[in-house]
Amino acid sequence: MLLLQVFGVFSMLSLLAIGGGAAVLPEMKAWTVGAAPWISAEQFGQIYSLGQLAPGPNMLMVGVIGYHVASWAGAALALLGFFVPSGLLAFAAGHAWDRFAANPWREAIARGLGPMTIGLILAGAVSIERAVMQGHGPLPYAIAAAVVAILATVRVNPFFLIAGGGIATWLARQAGIL
Repeated sequence: MLLLQVFGVFSMLSLLAIGGGAAVLPEMKAWTVGAAPWISAEQFGQIYSLGQLAPGPNMLMVGVIGYHVASWAGAALALLGFFVPSGLLAFAAGHAWDRFAANPWREAIARGLGPMTIGLILAGAVSIERAVMQGHGPLPYAIAAAVVAILATVRVNPFFLIAGGGIATWLARQAGIL
C-alpha cells in the first residue's frame, strides 16, 4: 500500500510540473512533509539541497524521498512516478503542438504558460525558504543575499556558491552562532 502511495503522489506531481520540477516544490512539500508525513521539513530542505549539488537533473531528489519512505523500491517507484507520466504527456503534447501548428490558440497558450511557470517557480522558492531558512536567524538570509549578489554580477559555477554557503554555515555552527 505504501509503495502505491509513493507512486501515486509522485505521478500526480509529475503531471503538475509545468515549467519543470521546481514548479511543484510547494505541493511536493505539502504531500511529503504535511499530508503523509514521510519526511520532516528539515529533511526536505536537505534533500533539495543535495539535489541542487548533485550532477544531473535536480529532481532526482524524488528518488531520495522515495528511499526514505520505502527503501530501494520506494526510490524506484518515486523516480518512475515522477518522470514517466510527464515524459509521456510531453511526448503527446509535442505531437499535438506540431499537428496544430497553424492554429492561433498556440500563441495564447505559450503566452499564458510563461507567467504561470514563473509564479510556480517563485512559490517553490518560498516553500524551500520556509523549510530551510526560518528559525535559524539572519545568517541564512545573509548567505542567500550574498549568493544573489554574486550571481547577478559574476559568472560563477553554482557549486562554489553552494560549497561556500555550506562552509559559512559550518563555521557559524562551530562558533555557536547557529
